[in-house]
Amino acid sequence: MPATPPAPAGAGSTLQALTDWVAEVAALTRPDAIHWCDGSDAENAALVARMEADGTLVRLNEQTHPHSWLHRSHPDDVARVEHLTLVCTPQREDAGPNNHWLAPAEAHAKIDALFDGCMRGRTMYVIPYCMGPIDSPLSRCGVEITDSPYVVANMRIMTRMGAPALARIEREGRFVKGLHSIGELDPERRFIMHFPEELTIKSYGSGYGGNALLGKKCHALRIASYQARREGWLAEHMLILGLETPRGETHYIAAAFPSACGKTNLAMLIPPEGYREAGWKIWTIGDDICWMRPGADGRLYAINPEAGFFGVAPGTSRKSNPNALATIQSHTIFTNVGVTADNQPWWEGIDNGQQPVVDWRGQPYDPAVRPAAHPNSRFTVSARRCPSYSDQAEAPQGVPISAIVFGGRRATLVPLVFEARDWTHGVLVGAAMGSETTAAATGQVGVLRRDPMAMKPFCGYNFADYFAHWLSFDQPGAQLPKVFHVNWFRKGADGKFLWPGFGDNLRVLEWMIRRVQGTAGAVETPIGALPRPGEIDLEGVALTPEAQEALFGFDREGWCREFGSLAEYLAEYGPRIPEALRAEQQRIAAQLQE
Repeated sequence: MPATPPAPAGAGSTLQALTDWVAEVAALTRPDAIHWCDGSDAENAALVARMEADGTLVRLNEQTHPHSWLHRSHPDDVARVEHLTLVCTPQREDAGPNNHWLAPAEAHAKIDALFDGCMRGRTMYVIPYCMGPIDSPLSRCGVEITDSPYVVANMRIMTRMGAPALARIEREGRFVKGLHSIGELDPERRFIMHFPEELTIKSYGSGYGGNALLGKKCHALRIASYQARREGWLAEHMLILGLETPRGETHYIAAAFPSACGKTNLAMLIPPEGYREAGWKIWTIGDDICWMRPGADGRLYAINPEAGFFGVAPGTSRKSNPNALATIQSHTIFTNVGVTADNQPWWEGIDNGQQPVVDWRGQPYDPAVRPAAHPNSRFTVSARRCPSYSDQAEAPQGVPISAIVFGGRRATLVPLVFEARDWTHGVLVGAAMGSETTAAATGQVGVLRRDPMAMKPFCGYNFADYFAHWLSFDQPGAQLPKVFHVNWFRKGADGKFLWPGFGDNLRVLEWMIRRVQGTAGAVETPIGALPRPGEIDLEGVALTPEAQEALFGFDREGWCREFGSLAEYLAEYGPRIPEALRAEQQRIAAQLQE
């Protein structure tokens, strides 16, 4: 072990707490060099050149996809690993049954033993970053230390990274600490640990985005949700879109869906032809994370803490999401996709007439062996490249939220859309969310699980306290958004989706906005308000009577069973569950029995 850490490249920091922490990490990990990232074009070009030289990045076709690269991760490192993701609070009950827990002292000791000497022969990169617009009071800063240049390149896209962020950190004197090493990429030596009370993250043994880009799920959700509870705001797994009406009014909607359930598609939605001709527009603020805070007028105002998209590639096509496809035509890092003979990126569902020749593992493509692209393959790209990008994404005050939408994958029971009666009911609707699992996390796909507010993998503390925090926003003078639930994934007896989805989802959003304005009718049921027949514009949508009944109907017997299951779920949180939420469940269950 050297007597002193290696001399840093770059300017370093004037903030003593940051300088001391970097020196402490260097003494533990023992890198060959330290580089303070400034976020400059020159720095990025040098990093990319280094990764091209060692094969970390493969340059794609410059004619079809200029300034774009392919990265192939280790085959055992392709998704979030929830069973190795820990929340480390002094008291186990503060982490809650929704998290895997380890006592902080034991957790630090366990992961620091892995970090010991792990950066020998590597460069240690110090990445100052800002989550949210650099001048927004809603934004929060962090510093990630990593030995992965791939992480640096992605963090440059996904956050406001570099000199401006460092200046804000030095001005404020506070930051979230994130320590990451790819280690040996050994699944048996892999942990993603969060210390909410210390505002600290430690991640070892993975290079996958959700585990390694510490500004993303680790900071912007797990740590930020804890910060938000202490400071009186919300950090949520939600897209933010602006819906502009033909009259020129723009309403902002925040929507929570589990990973790989269509957040990016909805955030970049292109209206159906008739709606476009009438003047409807969708503006994209963000596709994954939303931070909301009450404004002086009592409304909730939201920012997207991210600066880019880390989207799921498979299924992205001109039909499903033409805006996303246009966004990733240049200046994009693709991870674990296939490639064509002329070195273009390819994935299942792209429907571009091309054929892959090499799969995501770098082997000759054979559909009998594996798909060309991993089901959770990704693209990383700046949000500014999106055709529907809104400059309001950089508004320091955020955008006012008119409606909050919850939704998941439910093949049966749950109708296309319903509206919560009030805020307390809306919190219960979010808490009750169920969804079939997807490839965004390791484990079995297609299993139904409760995923409250789409935050099951991401809430940094006990869900019972999280529900109570949501309920606390219902104060005198609050002008809270209306709450809705959607289900784009209802299936018929033949196993096919009943609702066309994609651009036609705007028909549902229109009804929501008219409900906000008080101009749309609804049928009251125990589970909430459903659209009256004719209230949702179905012109050009071919639905059989059976499909309409399933999408817009109410199955009392099925919902009785659902609310019995929900009571059992809430009981898992014991006496910490808010009494108002328990009472709301019992009220609706009693109505269903009448």
